[in-house]
This record gives sequence, C-alpha cells and structure tokens, in this order.
Amino acid sequence: MKKFVLAVGLLSLAGTALANSKPCEELKAEIAAKLDAKGVSGYSLEIVDKGADPAGKVVGTCEKGTKEIVYKR
Repeated sequence: MKKFVLAVGLLSLAGTALANSKPCEELKAEIAAKLDAKGVSGYSLEIVDKGADPAGKVVGTCEKGTKEIVYKR
C-alpha cells in the first residue's frame, strides 16, 4: 500500500509538470500505463473540469490547467 501511495504521489508531481503541454487523453494514457506497470488494478481515471468536486484523488492536470485527471479505486 505504501508503494501505491508513493506511486500516485510521484505520478501527481510528474503529471502536473507535463500537463501544460499534453492533451488530456495522452496524459491519462501515460498515467494508466504507469499504474498498470506497478500492478495496480481495479481503478478508473476520469477527466473532469478543474474546480469540480472530484470523488477521488487528483493525479494530474491538463489542457493548460483547465482540466484534472481524477483517480478512483
């Protein structure tokens, strides 16, 4: 579980740094690939407008900060 939390934290930082130059679908696919590589299963990633009340953890932003990618388990 600690490795999972660390992975999500690192993805959050990496996703935020790269988000401004990537389309949301591309960033979402990269985050999903990293989670799959770590062996995480039973999750979903959703693209929502920034400021919406997410029902999960925000793991990245995209489209110049106007959208967020939310992780739900």
